[in-house]
Amino acid sequence: MLDHRLFSADRLAATTDHLRLRGVDAATVDDVSTVAGARLRSIAQVEQLRQRLNIESRALGALAKAGDEAALATARQALGTLKAEIKQADIDNSANEARLRELLLRLPNLADESAPQGASEADNRQDRVVGTAPWFEFSPRPHWELGESLGILDFERAAKLSGSRFVVYRGAGARLERALINFMLDLAADAGYTEIAPPLLVRPEAMQNAGQYPKFRGDAFEVGADDADGDAAMASHVLIPTSEVPLVGLHADEILEQETLPRRYSAYTPCFRREAGAAGRDTRGLIRLHQFNKVELVSLTAPEHSDDELGRMTECAERVLGELGLHYRVVSLCTGDMGFCAQRTFDLEVWLPSAKTFGEISSCSNCGDFQARRAKIRYRPATSGQKGGKKPKPAPLHTLNGSALAVGRCVVAILENYQRADGSVTVPKALRPYFGADLID
Repeated sequence: MLDHRLFSADRLAATTDHLRLRGVDAATVDDVSTVAGARLRSIAQVEQLRQRLNIESRALGALAKAGDEAALATARQALGTLKAEIKQADIDNSANEARLRELLLRLPNLADESAPQGASEADNRQDRVVGTAPWFEFSPRPHWELGESLGILDFERAAKLSGSRFVVYRGAGARLERALINFMLDLAADAGYTEIAPPLLVRPEAMQNAGQYPKFRGDAFEVGADDADGDAAMASHVLIPTSEVPLVGLHADEILEQETLPRRYSAYTPCFRREAGAAGRDTRGLIRLHQFNKVELVSLTAPEHSDDELGRMTECAERVLGELGLHYRVVSLCTGDMGFCAQRTFDLEVWLPSAKTFGEISSCSNCGDFQARRAKIRYRPATSGQKGGKKPKPAPLHTLNGSALAVGRCVVAILENYQRADGSVTVPKALRPYFGADLID
């Protein structure tokens, strides 16, 4: 959530320009500014009325001591009127607070100045390419054909169970998925991330804190609750779309000491999303499923260290691809293609031989204080150098997240890049201790 002070008169023009880069029109920004101004005026009004109340209360005491009953009655009536005004002003103030928060919750984060400017993925910038694409003496097959011919991916029976966009992993397929999860978690642990096994069901507030709600509510699988009359009530819980949600929510409403930062967490979880991507795109195979596995990294850090932390997190995700010997590239997302919460994002895209192009396999983002403001996660800066030994005031910290990696998409990359002419697939060397064999055949 953005700081409401960005919408003050002296900062409004700059905020409008920044949000235009994220696809927000000037009229929407003006609406937020209007409500923010009304909120400030209502706060000032309440403060002025309370000051009057204090003054008139003291005057009432003086009249009582003087014994002037007529003046005392008039003053009491005026005091009652003033209290009613304060009550109404408090109601107006609360309404303005709620309306401002509602508007702010729907606005995306501001892009960092270093992010490329652009409207779509066509404007993203390729930063570097790592490795080379494999060469085949035969026409490489897509992963879904390989998986089905090897008997390790079963889309037909998954559809019988759950409908489209699901898969059943069988035999070596299930073992490959499990091997990748353990491999990724071990690499994350080596990089200093504390492994967390979070709940898969969270409350709607946790979704809001992480920036998923209200914008992406239609993409979530919600679990309803029945009220006392047996009627369907609002969702009590939500199946997580990414473990970023519970990992960010771990420290909601907390103040962390700067000496304890950064906090680095990793988690393997299944993820659940209704979103199926652009029409006609990635409609086959494992690329866009309603249920998929992912190993996620989340960091909480002091603002001055978050840029370095983003570089470090991206390197951790890259290490997975490097260890697996996969050809990939790093892309800086432009202002119009970044996620809702992000101020800076690096995508890792792995080479897919059947499509002869790169496909996203990881996204590492610095969200600045955007999620921290929503979740009320603050840190207390170190006291070193503070005058008089006073403790500095708590401030929102920065949060970062990244996939390391999307497991199903790793399966795609391995099947396609390590396929052999006879339809078998070589297991990457780094994965063999986890998988237990050199070949899938």
